This record gives sequence, structure tokens and C-alpha cells, in this order.
Amino acid sequence: MTRVKRGCVARKRRKNILTLASGFQGAHSKLFRTANQQGMKALASSHRDRGKRKKDFRRLWITRINAAARKSGISYHTLIQLLYKNKILLNRKMLAQIAILDTYCFSTLLKS
Repeated sequence: MTRVKRGCVARKRRKNILTLASGFQGAHSKLFRTANQQGMKALASSHRDRGKRKKDFRRLWITRINAAARKSGISYHTLIQLLYKNKILLNRKMLAQIAILDTYCFSTLLKS
């Protein structure tokens, strides 16, 4: 069986991993093995945090809506119940924006 030299393929693979790790500090951007480990860790963290970001924003919106609703003397839970009962289909992001930017419009939503 003939010998297979992997020079081109291996160099390309290592180069791709090192370019992924180009912004890392110290040996994490220079040495292949540490760059490979840090690259895998970075990709795992970014995958995890994409989902976490969605949860964090939802928590923030709920907190903002709750604060604005309590100024009007109503709790968040009862506000959401009233909105569903009156078939006002606004998501929490839009409700939070309305609560911050247009308090008059938010108070009219509470009255309906």
C-alpha cells in the first residue's frame, strides 16, 4: 500500500482552527492544541448563551411590565390575565416597549 502524506489536509485543518482562535490571548491563539481546546469551549459557550440570552431578555421584559403595572395598582399576573381575556395579543417585548416609551398607551391597555 502506498504512503499517504497528509501535509496539505492537516495544515488546512490546523489553519482553520487557528484562525477561529485568532482573537484569543497568549498561547490560546498561537499553539494548536490549546487553541483547539479553547475554540471548542468558546463554541460550546456561544451555543449555550444563545438560549440563555432569550431567557434573560424575557425576564427583563417581565420585570419592566410588572413595574409599570404596579404603578397603576395591578399585578403582572392579573394584567396578563386581563389581556388574554380581552383578546389583546401583544407579546412581552412589545408590552415592555409600550410600558417604557408610552405610559399613556399602557394605561389605556390596562383600562380595556
